[in-house]
Amino acid sequence: MRIVLIEDNTILARALIQALQDAGHAVDWLDDGQDADDFLAQTGADLVILDVNLPTLGGLDILRRLRARGDSYPVLMLTAQGQVQDRVVGLDAGADDYLVKPFEIVELHARLRALARRPSEARRDTETIGAVCFDRAARSVSGHDGIIGLSRRELSLFEAFADNPGRVLSKEQLGERIYGVGADIDANAVELLVSRLRRKLDGHGLTIRTLRGLGYLVQIEDA
Repeated sequence: MRIVLIEDNTILARALIQALQDAGHAVDWLDDGQDADDFLAQTGADLVILDVNLPTLGGLDILRRLRARGDSYPVLMLTAQGQVQDRVVGLDAGADDYLVKPFEIVELHARLRALARRPSEARRDTETIGAVCFDRAARSVSGHDGIIGLSRRELSLFEAFADNPGRVLSKEQLGERIYGVGADIDANAVELLVSRLRRKLDGHGLTIRTLRGLGYLVQIEDA
């Protein structure tokens, strides 16, 4: 997933970024409320981790604005205030879940997995693409002979294709999904990842086509 982390505590944010990237997610980090609201309005997210107390614009205001825009992606609120009333206010504003600081990283991962399992018209927990089974919650890809071993970045690349069936994705779009928006993206690194993923999907009913000057397209092979 491409996760937007909005947190002004630099030490905590860096720890979360490392943990999320180790789990195979692309992370965009913002530490200012107004900047975060502008970013979400322009680019959106697969999931948002949102601190309540932020400079220039509070987390609850960001949450209300994104829901008012019709953005329905999951939002996990972070707060140092564990009182019931504080959580009720956030949930009423449109939060999907709450995590009270301090917390363990394992609990964060568990809550993210729970949010990923929630029903959605656009996405299912497990889906079959060609002869490949993609389990979003478990973050695993399997084929005829069991689990296909993918690195975290290869998994992010596969997820980008799974989220955009039948669409041509440019190197820039893939780079943003893998490394985050605004990252210093090396086109050669994207090409290498595509090549590695292509080899691992060989024989599993999927072909990654290269469309020169445009990008890449995943096609299901005829049986």
